[in-house]
Amino acid sequence: MESKASLFFWISVLLVSLVFHPSEVLAQENKVYTLEASISEALENNRSLKAKKEKIEQAGNVRKQARAEFLPKLSTSYGYTRMSEVYKSDPLSLGALGTIPGWDQNSRDNYQWKGTVTQPLFTGFALISSYRLAELGIDQSEMEVELEKLDLVLRVKEVYFGILGVDKSLGVARKAVESLESHVKVASSFYKVGMIPINDLLKSQVELANAQQELVKALNATRLTRANFNTVLSRQINAPVELEDILVYKPEKGDLEEYMEKALKNRPEIKLIDINILQTDQQIRLVKSKNYPEVALTYDYIKEGDHLDVSGSPYHDANSWEVMAGLKWTFWEWGKTHFEVKEKMSLKKELIQTKKALEDGIRLEIKDAMLALDEAEKNIPTTRKAVEQAEENLRVSEERYKAQVTTTTEVLDAQTLLTEARMNYYRALYDHNLAKARLQRAIGEY
Repeated sequence: MESKASLFFWISVLLVSLVFHPSEVLAQENKVYTLEASISEALENNRSLKAKKEKIEQAGNVRKQARAEFLPKLSTSYGYTRMSEVYKSDPLSLGALGTIPGWDQNSRDNYQWKGTVTQPLFTGFALISSYRLAELGIDQSEMEVELEKLDLVLRVKEVYFGILGVDKSLGVARKAVESLESHVKVASSFYKVGMIPINDLLKSQVELANAQQELVKALNATRLTRANFNTVLSRQINAPVELEDILVYKPEKGDLEEYMEKALKNRPEIKLIDINILQTDQQIRLVKSKNYPEVALTYDYIKEGDHLDVSGSPYHDANSWEVMAGLKWTFWEWGKTHFEVKEKMSLKKELIQTKKALEDGIRLEIKDAMLALDEAEKNIPTTRKAVEQAEENLRVSEERYKAQVTTTTEVLDAQTLLTEARMNYYRALYDHNLAKARLQRAIGEY
């Protein structure tokens, strides 16, 4: 009874929602993703991208740490010292008047509290270099986020076009099954009246069974690509996915030099290496700072006594202070700093060469994407024509088979040719759209 009441309650809630918010309810059930909406949701929800963005927050805190090094540091200490014995002064003789006995010169129990302020004055530019490195760390983290965005958008496009591609393959597989089912019915009728041998019927049935297996594979492929799509967008893995079909041919024209110019301007990888080179300059400056002395100003406020409250005693001042300007200079380490500088300079040369190699790789990447785009554009008209021809070939073969002027083998071959032609056509469309996506990635654009 309770379960029925609960069921009635939820049905009522659904009906009320449909009455007062029908568009919202239906939108949740029948939302059709466009490519732009898919990219937008991935950029907002993808967990890997969110993890990369945390690097910016971390780098910002590193910069705050470096900035704090410029400011005075406050510290305090409290200590207790127990002396092994109390030292007395020598007695003072007054001749006939007698002798003044010696007096205590220290206390066995000694307590001290100290408050210290330390301000660095000069560190050989080490603090400035460390701060600049921290700033460049923020720039580096931001570029890494941009790089992650580019890769994420490409992954979204790949799974988006992948879903459209496998959906087309599923449609082709279904048409093949329907066509072969129709052919098996005709062959079965012919066999019953003795017009064809059993081998022809069996061959048709085997081809139908193979087509049904391919249909199952295509169906599983659509489920897997949708699960991949949901993972990239950080959705529930089994959430339903409906996409706008944009697997179409749109000519793309462009110039290699123009694309290359955009890539060198936009690619985060190039900017990352430039930042790394600037970081190396600061690292060299930081190492060279060891050639200079370090100067710091220290102020100490001291309270002493022979009790815990450090309120003074005959042997201790209740409070005192002192200021000290200190210099520390390690001027000889057997060439350690020199070789460390050479190491950083070699690292900078490595980065410069890496940048040049990256530029060469980008040129090749763009060239490859343009050739793939050109290949797909040339294949699309050819494969589309092949589909038309294969459809006509199957139609003629089926008519000839019904008239018993050809064998079942010809019909099955025609069906295989049509299936291959359709798959090639949709594969060419998929390759074309994917090549465009990879070309955009190569030039550093979404």
